[in-house]
Amino acid sequence: MTKFKPLHDRVLVRRLESEARSAGGIIIPDTAKEKPMEGEVIAVGGGARGEDGKIHPLDVRPGDRILFGKWSGNEVKIDGQELLIMKESDILGIIEEQVQAKKAA
Repeated sequence: MTKFKPLHDRVLVRRLESEARSAGGIIIPDTAKEKPMEGEVIAVGGGARGEDGKIHPLDVRPGDRILFGKWSGNEVKIDGQELLIMKESDILGIIEEQVQAKKAA
């Protein structure tokens, strides 16, 4: 993939695919699916410049799974991949994976 670095407080995101089946087992065709509002951060900018003139780093990092608004970001195509560029303020939150500890038998 081409090296791409967003500027300032912008984030490059790849949408994560949604389930092709409903909870009841019905297969949903592509034309009826809504675009997923969950994604993976690919690259982040250097940070936002505060009122004090200093650059404040972003809270998200490459590899983070995030939730964002339905109409957030601008769709772009880079090296054949459809990606989103959005401001960090468009991100609603980071999805943290729960690691389940296995009990020793």
